[in-house]
Amino acid sequence: MKFYKEAKEAKEVRDAEATKAVADIILGVRQQGDQYLKDLAKKFDNADLTNIRVTKEEIAKAYSLIDDKVVESFKKAAAQLSFYAKEQLNCIKPLNVQSPIDGVELGHRLIPVDAAGLYVPGGRFPLPSTALMLALPAKIAGVKRVIACSPANKEYGMIHPATLVALDIAGVDEIYTVGGAQAVAAMAYGTESIGKVDLIAGPGNRYVTEAKRQVMGTVGIDSLAGPSEVLIVSDETANPTYIAIDLLAQSEHDAFAKSTWVTTDDTKIQAVLDEMDRLSKELSTGEAAMKSFEDNGTIIIADNMDEMADIANDEAPEHLEVHTKDPKAYSEKLYQYGSLFIGENATVALGDYCSGTNHTLPTMKNAKFSNGVWVGTFLKTSFTQYITKEGLINLSDTCMTMAHTEGLAAHEMSVRIRL
Repeated sequence: MKFYKEAKEAKEVRDAEATKAVADIILGVRQQGDQYLKDLAKKFDNADLTNIRVTKEEIAKAYSLIDDKVVESFKKAAAQLSFYAKEQLNCIKPLNVQSPIDGVELGHRLIPVDAAGLYVPGGRFPLPSTALMLALPAKIAGVKRVIACSPANKEYGMIHPATLVALDIAGVDEIYTVGGAQAVAAMAYGTESIGKVDLIAGPGNRYVTEAKRQVMGTVGIDSLAGPSEVLIVSDETANPTYIAIDLLAQSEHDAFAKSTWVTTDDTKIQAVLDEMDRLSKELSTGEAAMKSFEDNGTIIIADNMDEMADIANDEAPEHLEVHTKDPKAYSEKLYQYGSLFIGENATVALGDYCSGTNHTLPTMKNAKFSNGVWVGTFLKTSFTQYITKEGLINLSDTCMTMAHTEGLAAHEMSVRIRL
């Protein structure tokens, strides 16, 4: 293995300034509630909010502000995402089994959280796709109350119409015009308008991520996401244009986006770089994407196909693309990733929007121990046991012996007193 191009030193995505700023924001939300949220909306988003909660009239207006074709694309994507989430739900079942020990019945129940809070970023661009990716699994899981927060768009003075329409299509129960760390705090602790939730899901900038870190424990969270990532593996059969545009597509996310290409064929490297230069000139985001790749992009030459798989598994990227001669067979060597894109036609963009899988995924090698948002994110697996008198007798000696060993006298007596 050797590096053709290495990323510059990684940018710091957590810092003392952000930690203190977020702590101050959380305190402000807890002490001042709605008024503090309105003040921050004015400060950061230039939005004068009368109401934080979005009304039915505002949602109806949002539909009138976007093209019918856009609405139809959201509905088609929602159908595909719903299909996948329902099939996932069908894979996990309640359990009720008779133990080998007579009188002992064991099981588990799948219980949705009562209330889920979703954070949909605004940033440079609206992210209606994220609205669908978060809300649909929550609703399909059976969450009784699904709320969403998103910042006001400076052009519209409200949540971007595309995001509002997506949230409505996904069936979100309550929508609030609140962005940033203050949205996370409001969902965690509640305000006059926003009832607190049990679990918060959704990506965001370093302030949003830091806020999720600080409220974790008060509420559950999906994950602590870092900058978006792609890793592409390829051999001599790869199409340089496809590699180039997919590296650019990842790099256009922001200045922190991480793009990695691992190949066994170094003869195509210059062709890919030339294509990136050519294609970037045709993109409105091209200059920023090229700068991001210059800072964060990595190109690795692997000695063979096995080493290439080892590199990919060690990196455990958020998105992993496979551009090889027999991609389905080769993908069996890969097991550390957030989402896997098999074959040259499976560009990450399809997963970002409409293939059906979720795009809220683990980053920073977290795919080695966690997964992306799915219907199971919003379910608890809670255990059950039904014990008859016979079961009590059959378990009693084991239980009392262990309780006595640990010095827990009441535990021991709680069994003995029933015998």
